[in-house]
Amino acid sequence: MGKYFSQYCSFVITKHWQLANLPQTFQIIDSDDQLSVLKQVIKSLELDDKVLTPRQAQHFINTRKDHGLRAKDLVAEEGDAWHNRMLHIYTAYEARCQQTGSVDFAELLLRCYELWRDNPSLLAYYQQRFQYILVDEFQDTNPLQYNWLQLLAGQSGQLFVVGDDDQSIYGFRNASAANLANFNQEFPQVQLIRLEQNYRSTGTILEVANTLIARNDQRLGKNLWTQASAGEPIFLYTAYSEMDEARFVAEKVQAYSGQRQEMAILYRTTAQSRLFEEELLQRSIPYRIYGSLRFYERLEIKDMLAYLRLLHHRDDDGAFERIVNTPKRGIGEKTLETLRSIARQQEISLWQAAQHAIETQQLKARASSTLTVFLDLIQQFDEQIKALSLHEKIKHLKTYTGLVAHYQKESKEEAQRRLENLDELINAARQFEQRRSNLPAATTEEANPPIVDILTEFLAHTALEAGEGQGNEWEDCVQLMTLHAAKGLEFEMVFLVGLEENLFPHQNSLDESKLEEERRLCYVGITRARRYLYLCHSETRYRYGNREFGTPSRFIREMPTELIQAVRLSNSIVSPLKSWMALAKGKLHRGERVKHKQFGEGVVLNYEGQGDYARVQIKFASGNKWLMMAYAQLEKLY
Repeated sequence: MGKYFSQYCSFVITKHWQLANLPQTFQIIDSDDQLSVLKQVIKSLELDDKVLTPRQAQHFINTRKDHGLRAKDLVAEEGDAWHNRMLHIYTAYEARCQQTGSVDFAELLLRCYELWRDNPSLLAYYQQRFQYILVDEFQDTNPLQYNWLQLLAGQSGQLFVVGDDDQSIYGFRNASAANLANFNQEFPQVQLIRLEQNYRSTGTILEVANTLIARNDQRLGKNLWTQASAGEPIFLYTAYSEMDEARFVAEKVQAYSGQRQEMAILYRTTAQSRLFEEELLQRSIPYRIYGSLRFYERLEIKDMLAYLRLLHHRDDDGAFERIVNTPKRGIGEKTLETLRSIARQQEISLWQAAQHAIETQQLKARASSTLTVFLDLIQQFDEQIKALSLHEKIKHLKTYTGLVAHYQKESKEEAQRRLENLDELINAARQFEQRRSNLPAATTEEANPPIVDILTEFLAHTALEAGEGQGNEWEDCVQLMTLHAAKGLEFEMVFLVGLEENLFPHQNSLDESKLEEERRLCYVGITRARRYLYLCHSETRYRYGNREFGTPSRFIREMPTELIQAVRLSNSIVSPLKSWMALAKGKLHRGERVKHKQFGEGVVLNYEGQGDYARVQIKFASGNKWLMMAYAQLEKLY
């Protein structure tokens, strides 16, 4: 929607550039150009762009503009140095843009709003010209867009808005769900028409969605209904681990007889896609990541793998080129071109060319110094991680390469996505090690391979994963996407995965206002399904390098239990949900003493899964063992 606001505001300002206090030749700058200007501004103010990054300043400024606030409308806050420096940057940025006649996207709307506000006769002309206004997806408007529409409609304009406050899920883009509620109050003569008949989903899916969203207080209220049948129940699968969750979904996909493009796997964070990608690949099931890249194609993953590749093989030119200046080290393009030239002439790698250039003093002192620092850094990493396991290598590199600080220069949401993906790469390495250690070995040497062999295999594995599986837009393939990307789409079968506290709802969204948006996001996910809906959560999950015991999402508890049936991996029905919830009560707990007929007495260390798929780790005198609860016949010792 923002695109259409911008296009119309550009039209208005172009016609009235003088009244808008702009040169006739004003230039509209895109997001990248805006970052370049901010970088210049930060430098001119002699501020450290590593502490106050252009991207942070961009977010600060655009957010204020989306709320109709210029720098002069803001005040310095005592004790908040960061805010005050950002305000200083905003003031200088406005002056620079005014001087050069530059207008960013957020400025287009703000400038047009001010133009109408400050010129009543001009506003009256446009109000007369546009007496009837239709706005679609109104729940996605930000405060300034709402005020702009109010101004244009005036007292007599006919404003017709279409929207669903229960699908307002873009708060991070400054969209406000309150705009619909405010509209109903600020236009007292408005007629509210509820479009409640649904032509997509079964009655059961709609009843679950209605019950869930009714928990939100800040809504106009509606109750979706359909003339279709109740249909299938909602199925709930409780996995004992995230790998088990991915296996269950992949097996259901494999067993489905319809078109695969009618199946969607929806998740809260992009990092969750990896395991589903791997499971689908193992079964040769084509898939498509909608609105994003496959896991091993993502920038931050390729950056980290490039470090591993260069550490593993110094003559990997692709890895060298990718990380030699990531993060920024002051190694410029001129230096790299010199290295490329040496490498071509002498038929050597870029790493060898760098060593040669330094030794023969073919570079200027500063270039030689920064390049030496990089070569030494790689050598130091090599020594530091040599004895570490594969996942510990990546964890070490994440901590000490500077990549974390590098990504944190981006917007908060983008930085968080990148860091979550790096954590998931650590999980991928850990799981790869576990699978590798479980393979049968013919000799002791094969059973305990050197770390370098595991690294070689892991790098080959990631390369193959990156090169296979992704279907094109015409192929019949499973759709994988975040819940945000799913808005507006529909599928015959939907898997809503990762339904655990702190994952969905996300740990950053547990205050009341954000929690309501998370619930709306769950509502959107549920109502993407036409006929079949599977809810999945895992009892344990690796997060931030540790295996955590998860709590089922509150959203599951907020759904009507009589409409939900839990399933085992074999697809047999276990529940209703009340029975499923009761299964957890019989679990063993850490520290409890038990007795096994063969192994004797032991102490419970860990517990995974439920029902027939539950397994327990016990410390016996003969060592630690994992046992299936269905067959272990354990006796509790009190």
